[in-house]
Amino acid sequence: MDDSCVHESTSVTLRSGCRAAILLAIILFLVQPSFAAGTWIKQNSGTLAWLHAAYFLDQNKGWVVGGSGAFLSTIDGGVNWKILRAPTEDNIRDIYFADSLNGWLVCERSIYLLRAKDEQRSYLLTTWDGGGTWRRVNMNGDPDARLLRILFVDDGHGWVFGEGGIIFTTSDGGARWSKKRTPTRHVLFGGAVLDPTQLWLVGAGATVIQTRDGGETWRVGNILGITESVRFAATSFVDRSRGWAVGNGGSLFVTVDGGRTWQAQNSQVEDDLLDVKFIDASEGWAIGAGGTLIHTRDGGFHWTQVATNTTHPLDRMFFVNRDRGWAVGFGGTILTYTTAESDKVPVLKQAPAFKATGP
Repeated sequence: MDDSCVHESTSVTLRSGCRAAILLAIILFLVQPSFAAGTWIKQNSGTLAWLHAAYFLDQNKGWVVGGSGAFLSTIDGGVNWKILRAPTEDNIRDIYFADSLNGWLVCERSIYLLRAKDEQRSYLLTTWDGGGTWRRVNMNGDPDARLLRILFVDDGHGWVFGEGGIIFTTSDGGARWSKKRTPTRHVLFGGAVLDPTQLWLVGAGATVIQTRDGGETWRVGNILGITESVRFAATSFVDRSRGWAVGNGGSLFVTVDGGRTWQAQNSQVEDDLLDVKFIDASEGWAIGAGGTLIHTRDGGFHWTQVATNTTHPLDRMFFVNRDRGWAVGFGGTILTYTTAESDKVPVLKQAPAFKATGP
């Protein structure tokens, strides 16, 4: 074979190889999850209160709560926030609304304010008229117990929990609450729930506990390779197997066996992480101290920092779908995330509405 034949044969082989490589790249590109580019923008809250939590029913209607009874609402996704009459002068730690009328607040008295000997440090407020009227619900138990978070799912099943591993449950929309035992005395800062039976709680002392019967019995998760110095602040699950937990010093862990074992992931940050939210098994967000905001598109294997233009701590996030979310924190900070596709994406499934118990 002469050189021209060799050159021609080589050229054909190279062209074929290039075509195959290009085809493979196209195929790999097409099978990747589709993510619309989005931006985080600061909204005008009209307050300097430390905002602790947010809850939205859809892309437009939502509420934000915080210190000294701060209570805000919006009907246009936060373009305009309205400061409502404070339902309490105490700190509001968490919020949940089943619909536009029925809602719950977790409230905490300041340790610096005088209290009667038997007055509860923490209590719940419930409304059945959209916040016009509130009724106080004291939890039976230690008056010094500190409650931090509330979760509801499926026709009125709910949990409220906090310091000392304390947890109360309800199955009738909050008409009656009962105290349950947990295998920890550490403070529980965060939780995730999928249905009336499946619940995960996380907290100080590298605590991760799981129940499959609504809180009657608990299993302690095995956190691999760390000591009790890790303080978990929040957790997020996308199904019964896959979940993430975040905590101090940029701690970030993942489980693929329903919370039995947890492996560390590299968050790329050292600031305390205070909340985490995964939209699905691929895409997730986490926020924390110093205005920290990180994002992953591959299940947490790689994280990138996102500019927030604030150094205030960001306490909590809430997403109604992949393309619409909010983050709230210190100094009245409210950030909103939106993409060009936000009006086209259905809202994530929320807990079914139930009627709160009035007077």
